Amino acid sequence: MRSILLAGGLGLLGTLLGTRFAIRVLVKNGYGQFIRDDGPTAHHTKRGTPTMGGIVIIGAVIVAYALAHLITWSPPTASGILVLYLVTGLGLVGFADDWIKISKARSLGLESWAKLVGQAVVGVSFAILSFQFPDDQGITPASAAVSFLRDISWLQLPIWLAVIWIMVVIASWSNAANLTDGLDGLATGAATMVFAAYALVNIWQNNQSCATTSTVGPQCYWVRDPGDLALVSLALAGACFGFLWWNASPAKIFMGDTGSLAIGGGLAALSIFTRTELLMLIIAGLFLIITLSVVLQVGYFKATKGKRLFKMAPLQHHFELLGWAEITIVIRFWIICGLCVALGLGIFYAEWTVGLQ
Repeated sequence: MRSILLAGGLGLLGTLLGTRFAIRVLVKNGYGQFIRDDGPTAHHTKRGTPTMGGIVIIGAVIVAYALAHLITWSPPTASGILVLYLVTGLGLVGFADDWIKISKARSLGLESWAKLVGQAVVGVSFAILSFQFPDDQGITPASAAVSFLRDISWLQLPIWLAVIWIMVVIASWSNAANLTDGLDGLATGAATMVFAAYALVNIWQNNQSCATTSTVGPQCYWVRDPGDLALVSLALAGACFGFLWWNASPAKIFMGDTGSLAIGGGLAALSIFTRTELLMLIIAGLFLIITLSVVLQVGYFKATKGKRLFKMAPLQHHFELLGWAEITIVIRFWIICGLCVALGLGIFYAEWTVGLQ
């Protein structure tokens, strides 16, 4: 527990201090955000705000993870390192996207195909590695089953199909986080809540682990390295929370695709490794709602030959065009996120409690 709290505190401190330094460097070099002309006109005032702040989040999480293990003199685990690998790998794809926007002075970065290729390379390598490194009980970081609150026994997949499933999960959450990052502090605050929730999930799984409990029963959890996953989760939560100090409205810096894709990678990796892939749809329900708004908008536009379901998608921009203040939208969406987190954690705990009866 000491290392978990230490990682959260170091992650928080890392972005609180590191982001201020990053803002100075980015402003000095003129690395500012370019704004789409077809978006809400209120966003034009944000043109030139430093971007690529996700570098600080990623760096803070890596340093927090390393120092927490070093200070407590505990070895890192395969699961923890693989989560950092996915977060960093997708963050690098996002960095390439952000860099092109800045260097070419435009609001569009990587071509869609190039971005997909980058995500696919990172995702496939992560999926393959996730089925390696069995522990003493033969548990690998990922399992070949689709999961909700734990592995669903009748949804066991062949390895090749399990790799595809993991890629779908990664692509879904990385793009969901990317779509949610549209207003000052929205994605950062929501991610803080979700990662903190997963720290609790992992702590509970660690306390009820089949590998450590004296009696192996149906309610224990077959998860590899739940304690270290809790450490990574809280490091991510702390880093996002510290970044929110600078990213809250009016934002002094944006995380860019560097941060949003990295956060999405963290969501995906934690859901896969904790055997709660479908539960993440509830806990991270805000990200799901915003993503569905885009899917519905595109589908409705094509089905009706040009009509729009929302004034603009993602959903947060629809409310902007209705005249809601940006800070009002962010706070109300945070409330929705908090309700989703509470519901997800309630379902997670209720399943364990009912199983004891």
